[in-house]
Amino acid sequence: MTTVAEFEIDAETQAWSDVGFAVDDDGFLQLGGIRIRLSGSGGASGITGWVLADAPDPAVISIDGLRTSHGPRSTFDAQDHPNGALGIDHVVVYTPDLERTCASIESATGAELKRIREAGSIRQGFHRMGELIVEVVTFSGVEGSHARFWGLAINVRDLDRMWADLGDGVMSEPKQAVQRGRRIASIRESAGLGLPVALMTVADRPG
Repeated sequence: MTTVAEFEIDAETQAWSDVGFAVDDDGFLQLGGIRIRLSGSGGASGITGWVLADAPDPAVISIDGLRTSHGPRSTFDAQDHPNGALGIDHVVVYTPDLERTCASIESATGAELKRIREAGSIRQGFHRMGELIVEVVTFSGVEGSHARFWGLAINVRDLDRMWADLGDGVMSEPKQAVQRGRRIASIRESAGLGLPVALMTVADRPG
């Protein structure tokens, strides 16, 4: 089964530390079984690529525009983050062509398209790669001709405690999520994480 071993994010390490993530001196942090490498270049261009483990074809370097490299599964232990972060729930990918991008993901990884959700003008496709959901989204006005990484949703141990610790200047107030029984908040852009980051309460999901 193809899994995501690592995301590379163009953002300053201090910004992630300031909101309670445990970042080491080399700019790495571990969220569940997935490692994040912060480039610290200051370009704040979000996710610039991912590393896949056990993909069918390790020669693939782009999945409909998503920069792709290959490596082993992460062998690092999950970290204890001061903010209670536990792991990555899902990564959001924007695309002008849902069917094309989902077909490219399935071809390159073997992760089948689980379902398509229609919500007005928004359409979402879902793939499962190990512990991670890849949520592919399209809507009128998506920029670019190919897919691009947009943001991450991170599971946290205690969303209300995180809200109490960080406050309105750093994150939005928790509210009910689209997923039944779960709650969600988001880190504000001013925090400087380099990409949209949502925070979610944990719930069991079907495979």
